[in-house]
Amino acid sequence: MTVALEIKNLHVSVNDQPILKGIDLLVKQGEIHALMGPNGSGKSTLAYTLAGHPFYEPTAGQVIFDGLDLLEMEPDQRSRAGLFLAFQYPIAVPGVTVANFLRQAINARRRAEDPEDKGVPIPAFRRLLKEKMEMLNVDQKFAGRYLNEGFSGGEKKRAEILQMATLEPKIAILDETDSGLDIDALRIVADGANALQRTIGMGMLVITHYQRILNYIQPDFVHVMLGGRIVESGGPDLALGLEEKGYDWLREKHGVLEEA
Repeated sequence: MTVALEIKNLHVSVNDQPILKGIDLLVKQGEIHALMGPNGSGKSTLAYTLAGHPFYEPTAGQVIFDGLDLLEMEPDQRSRAGLFLAFQYPIAVPGVTVANFLRQAINARRRAEDPEDKGVPIPAFRRLLKEKMEMLNVDQKFAGRYLNEGFSGGEKKRAEILQMATLEPKIAILDETDSGLDIDALRIVADGANALQRTIGMGMLVITHYQRILNYIQPDFVHVMLGGRIVESGGPDLALGLEEKGYDWLREKHGVLEEA
């Protein structure tokens, strides 16, 4: 059965300030959706709300994920259900290697389902990690480095793609994954995301300001957010139009005078 993330009339406030003002969006497993909009439009607020960040308070609406009420779930429950958030600025975890981090993440999921589970055996985990790194063209030495410590922007994003490959989410939210990446790093990260979309059939919500990442991760649907609402939806041509004309024509069309 195809898993879906269905957002219905979602309103979210931060410090009693309304940010999202009625979001409706349906992302199905296997689909790629791009969410575009200028700074302050509410894109990252949506991402963090879906992930369960306590700073963001849903005040109305509903989010259904794989038949479950997402807004009633703790962040770890959302992850175990198959939702993944790739951060715009991944943090460093000194003293914890990439391999240990990934193994602990897998074991946490297993033990949540069965408290008696002793975790994935080390030989099986090594085989899994080797397989995923080969698929993504990641050097094996990467596994022994401390997570994100001293990583370049491209390496941090590649580490998140490796996390996705290992955890195999049903729906992944990529929050401005292209931020701070040069063309070579962007292509490497996009190739990894595309490989996962093909091999495990995950759905993706790609949040971005610009068309350039969509040259590499080609969306099935494009949505534009202004002032805390999705004001326009269409195909890939919509993103090309934004690249050419900017957002002012949509602000005028929909009467949006300022961002959220």
